[in-house]
Amino acid sequence: MRPTEIRRSEMPGPKVYNLWWGDRGVQKQKGVITYGVSPFRQRAAKNMFSSYLFNGYRRLSSQLVYWVIPFAFGYGTYAWAKRYDAWQNSKAAHVAGHGAH
Repeated sequence: MRPTEIRRSEMPGPKVYNLWWGDRGVQKQKGVITYGVSPFRQRAAKNMFSSYLFNGYRRLSSQLVYWVIPFAFGYGTYAWAKRYDAWQNSKAAHVAGHGAH
């Protein structure tokens, strides 16, 4: 089988807008916009650590109220429940609950 026959064997017909990956002989697609930045102009982590000290602190401190209050409430409930459970399973709770048994 010739190489051209292999190439044409599974390609879609002429009714398709973009014939095959990488074909340059088709019309240019409309509405596709690409942008590029020179690798010499890219600085992905330019001031990442130094700017985080100030900006990150500002952002985290503004959200602190929304995290600390529920955490304190949850931890208070947990500590109370642990204390209450320990008391319920103690001898003093059994004497207090059952009277003179």
